[in-house]
Amino acid sequence: MAVEELQSIIKRCQILEEQDFKEEDFGLFQLAGQRCIEEGHIDQLLEIIQNEKNKVIIKNMGWNLIGPVVRCLLCKDKEDAKRKVYFLIFDLLVKLCSPKELLLGLLELIEEPSGKQISQSILLLLRPLQTVIQKLHNKAYSVGLALSTLWNQLSLLPVPYSKEQIQMDDYGLCQCCKALIEFTKPFVEEVIDNKENSLENEKLKDELLKFCFKSLKCPLLTAQFLEQSEEGGNDPFRYFASEIIGFLSAIGHPFPKMIFNHGRKKRTWNYLEFEEEEDKQLADSMASLAYLVFVQGIRIDQLPMVLSPLYLLQFNMGHIEVFLQRTEESVISKGLELLENSLLRIEDSSLLYQYLEIKSFLTVPQRKKSLAMLQLYINKLDSQGKYTLFRCLLNTSNHSGVEAFIIQNIKNQIDMSLKRTHNNKWFTGPQLVSLLDLVLFLPEGAETDLLQNSDRIMASLNLLRYLVIKDNENDNQTGLWTELGNIENNFLKPLHIGLNMSKAHYEAEIKIAKVGNVQFCLQLGIKVVQFCNCHSNLRTF
Repeated sequence: MAVEELQSIIKRCQILEEQDFKEEDFGLFQLAGQRCIEEGHIDQLLEIIQNEKNKVIIKNMGWNLIGPVVRCLLCKDKEDAKRKVYFLIFDLLVKLCSPKELLLGLLELIEEPSGKQISQSILLLLRPLQTVIQKLHNKAYSVGLALSTLWNQLSLLPVPYSKEQIQMDDYGLCQCCKALIEFTKPFVEEVIDNKENSLENEKLKDELLKFCFKSLKCPLLTAQFLEQSEEGGNDPFRYFASEIIGFLSAIGHPFPKMIFNHGRKKRTWNYLEFEEEEDKQLADSMASLAYLVFVQGIRIDQLPMVLSPLYLLQFNMGHIEVFLQRTEESVISKGLELLENSLLRIEDSSLLYQYLEIKSFLTVPQRKKSLAMLQLYINKLDSQGKYTLFRCLLNTSNHSGVEAFIIQNIKNQIDMSLKRTHNNKWFTGPQLVSLLDLVLFLPEGAETDLLQNSDRIMASLNLLRYLVIKDNENDNQTGLWTELGNIENNFLKPLHIGLNMSKAHYEAEIKIAKVGNVQFCLQLGIKVVQFCNCHSNLRTF
């Protein structure tokens, strides 16, 4: 019945001119065609589409059948023989139908799915979508619309993080990234080959550049890369990143100009609309580009070799800040890797204090890695830079463990200064005394929570003990001996009082503790051990 209806509609339309087709004809053709597909009359439908007499009708009305055919192709339960027929119908519709209508129809089909069906739809439709766009005259608009739709859908897919997840590729993102490069290549080549620099070509170039910058943010900002020793040339994200940067170099200015001129008032590249479009998005994209080049080494051979390590560190600090402001651990880790990469290029103690522009990154979740980077940063600073950084962090960190870490570094610098022939003015004498005022200090006097601040207090007592032993009273290179009175009043006496108060408190808690409350007793025991350690160190004085 459905086949007869469709043949009847076609027979009526065959005698009409193309411009005489009515809206009613389109609707009837669509309904009859869909019924043919639903009822399984696909062989007869294929014959109707193949019939040369129906060419004009299929050109104008056939695009309405793309949706039902594609949905059948996406169903896994179709027999192989039927799938072959569906593919033949699909290919013929792509070949015969109006490319303008097909473009909109294909993009609607790409937007429909969710979850794992997103990648299945994209992988099926990318090649026909490319074919359709190449038939259109207004290519820049079509390419821009297609790439924007594809990127929006891909951004919904979870990015695999581990080697196993990348290899499994459950949601198909890795496959889609590779397919997307193949989809984009012909349009990039068209821009490169067009020597006339027409307005349409410039518009196409702009659309491709926008896509490249978006891709640097998603998925490449959060994507993890396999170790080069493990990947064997099969890392999909490394391939995608390399191709995207290659596109940037080919159709824009070389990427060194882009990367080194982002954020400047005077630029040597002219795509200012990207700056105006979304500053945050561009900042993320440029940070991602810096990571790919400097840490992953992608296209790094294109960078000028004359750039100094200090310049590269100063340049990358803005990108590092972008990474560390994010909440995803994978992105924060990239910021720390970029910082490490930049610092390792610099000789120890050669970084002048004027370069001390680093933002605090001690609050990020990966504290162990962060402290390792902080130590590397400290090592690169000159004496004045170290001194300035120590003061800043003691005043702002609000973390006992971090403060203990800084105090240990101060001790190391004092030790190096005392061993030198010429004293370092920043870690001896008046400058050191000013720094010790921040170290040998209880923020709330005797009321300070000793357990909360135990790491800092222990480190401070160890430093004080070291100074008493190493700095002879007659030499007094550190200035300690002239400050003992202040240290006694501002640090040691309040600490004694605080310890006595804490001792009385815990003795009282032990008396009232019930024998059966094992968890409470364990927690109290840990506190008492920490308290005893602090008390033991104080006895030295």
